[in-house]
Amino acid sequence: MRLQSQIPTRFASSIAGMLGVWLLHLLWSGGLLAATPAEGCPNILFILVDDLGWSDLACYGHQWHDTPHLDRLAGEGLRFTNAYAAAPICSASRASIMTGKTTARTNFEFVTKDKPGRQQIDAPTLLRAPPFTLDLPLQELTVAERLAALGYQTAFFGKWHLNAHFGGYLGWSPTHGPAQQGFEFTKQDFGNHPYAWRGGNRPDPIEANGVFADDSMVQGVVEYLEAEHKQPFFACVSSFYVHTPVQTPLTWLVNKYDAKIPAEVPQRKQRIAYAAFLETLDHHLGQVLEAVERSGQRDSTLVVLMSDNGGHPEYTANGPLRGSKWNLYEGGIRVPMLVRWPGHVDGGKTSCEPVIGYDLLPTFVDIAGGAADDVDGVSLKEHLRNASSLEPRKLIWHFPYYHPEKGYAQSPDSIGVDDFETSRTHPHSAMRQGDFKLLQFYEQDATELYDVVHDIAEQDDLSSRFPSRAAEMKAQLQAELVEMQARFPTPTHSLDAVD
Repeated sequence: MRLQSQIPTRFASSIAGMLGVWLLHLLWSGGLLAATPAEGCPNILFILVDDLGWSDLACYGHQWHDTPHLDRLAGEGLRFTNAYAAAPICSASRASIMTGKTTARTNFEFVTKDKPGRQQIDAPTLLRAPPFTLDLPLQELTVAERLAALGYQTAFFGKWHLNAHFGGYLGWSPTHGPAQQGFEFTKQDFGNHPYAWRGGNRPDPIEANGVFADDSMVQGVVEYLEAEHKQPFFACVSSFYVHTPVQTPLTWLVNKYDAKIPAEVPQRKQRIAYAAFLETLDHHLGQVLEAVERSGQRDSTLVVLMSDNGGHPEYTANGPLRGSKWNLYEGGIRVPMLVRWPGHVDGGKTSCEPVIGYDLLPTFVDIAGGAADDVDGVSLKEHLRNASSLEPRKLIWHFPYYHPEKGYAQSPDSIGVDDFETSRTHPHSAMRQGDFKLLQFYEQDATELYDVVHDIAEQDDLSSRFPSRAAEMKAQLQAELVEMQARFPTPTHSLDAVD
């Protein structure tokens, strides 16, 4: 009692909360809360694509990209038109998916680095971003740990990007890699992505039509899916495609799009290479889906495909959405999402319900027979099964950083639609509530308000026309961020200071 009385009241609740999280994590990770999955629980195959833009796939209306395997997946399941990544950048989005929490709550809002520190921007800035977060904390209860406790076998393939780079760019940490975050079976492999070409390993050109290079990562996934499983599995297939460098040895595929893409298209050379890159991704994911078919597990496997953020502005057009990867306009965070669940999800359907990456954890846990009420996301299980409307809620994004870190001084300040520019991103947050989305920019304490249902390109700022709504949403956004213990940018000591 004496010790407790010496603890300031404002700290007592946070300490209790920390102890509660620690105890819960101990129980889950130790298997003490494990339960036999309910009869009929499906396998869960989660495919996470890197930098795939919202309008990149043919099933989302792209006029020249050929993506037959993913189009078939969309035709056999549910296609979301208002699905969002939890962040406009890789590591932050992935941390949110793994934990079911917003990036504001995880304090993982940027990409991981090889060492701790702060941003070094090549131009004066009004604010200083928070220090880098390097590792997803081990005390976070991941989707893999929760599903393992429910009797699922867990497997991870591909891009992790949730620990400080170990032994080179994107290397898995022996202390904070997938194996330490609840995944039983893991395989670290770049496959045939250009990341694997370092050290002079570039493959020879392939000119024969229809011939693709073998991909060892994909082959590992295929072997896993076709193996006998005595329990349901959760397999996370995290593709390195279509992240830069956008290069391919498939000269036949480049020639195909050189003949197909109109001569007057802006950024044509890059978009030809990207189209070939994207069709390669589609081919590889087709191999994965075919393995599910051959395994005889198609009808008992839930497949979810999503992108970790919007498309790269130098390679893909994100229009009709404004912006791109690295900012919180729609082009940076609205992404494709496809769900196939035979016997539960009707094929060929479309959902316009706003959903977000941190909804996946509670959805998967709910489908596996458990519950996750301690996260920011909501379960989409019933929406998937009967297209029921979701309860009104707020979707939150928080990006207290600058971008690009190199070249910021020369980057344009304006962010447009299909401008193919890596524009300056300033520290900002955003919230969507119903049809409306508010962005708050911290340098000038400025807000922008858009009706993203009727103004999908975010061209008509309504903040001056509806000041009361803007002020109310700003207050709500800030209250949410404070409750989440978000990190905010702080003023620099002078305009010339670069920390």
